[in-house]
Amino acid sequence: MQQFRDTPADLPVLATATPFAGNKTSVRTDDIRFPDGSVARRDYQVHPGSVAVLALDERDRVAVLSQYRHPVRHKLWEIPAGLLDIPGENPLHAAQRELYEEAHLKAEDWRVLADVYTTPGGCDEAVRIFLAREVSAADGERYAVTGEEADMQHALVPLADLVRGVLAGELHNNCLVVGVLALQAARAGDGLDALRPADAPWPARPYPA
Repeated sequence: MQQFRDTPADLPVLATATPFAGNKTSVRTDDIRFPDGSVARRDYQVHPGSVAVLALDERDRVAVLSQYRHPVRHKLWEIPAGLLDIPGENPLHAAQRELYEEAHLKAEDWRVLADVYTTPGGCDEAVRIFLAREVSAADGERYAVTGEEADMQHALVPLADLVRGVLAGELHNNCLVVGVLALQAARAGDGLDALRPADAPWPARPYPA
C-alpha cells in the first residue's frame, strides 16, 4: 500500500533579498530555478513558528478564547497559541507557557495532535498543535495582559459544539479547526493514547532533545 507523506525539497535559489524586516517576522524575496530551467520570483513571510494547545477537560470541553485579528477584521475564537520567540526553544515548554499565560491552566498529559504549515504558498510558518489533558487551574496569579489581549473572552466549550461550528462555517481559526477535527479523527481511529508523544521530533522547527 502506497504511503502518502510530504517530502523535503530545496530548489536552487539564484538570488535572495529581505525588503522588509519587522519585529517578529520579515518578508523575503527569492529567485528560484525550477527543474525545467525556468526562473520565478517568490515573495513570502519568514516566521519563527508557533505552538497551539487544545486543552480538553474531564467534561469534554475545550478552552478557547476570542481575540481581535486585525488583518481579517474579526474577533476569532481560538485555542491558546503563541510564537516560538526563542530560536531552538522546546515547543512543549512554549506550549505550556502559552496555556498558562492565555488560559491560566496547566495540564498533566501532553500529546502531539498535528503539525501544520499554515499558509505554505506565502509564509513559512509551521505550527505544532498539542493535545493537553488532565487540565486544572494554574498556580499563582493570572498573567498580566495588555493591548488587544486585554479584551480577550475566555470560555470552556463542548468539543461537539466546536466541531459543529467548524463544519457550519462559523469558526475559522486554523489551529482551532485543525485541532478539533484532528481530535475527532484520532478518537475515531486508533485512540488518543496512540498520538505521538509530546517530545516527538519536529523537522520543521528542530529543537534539542
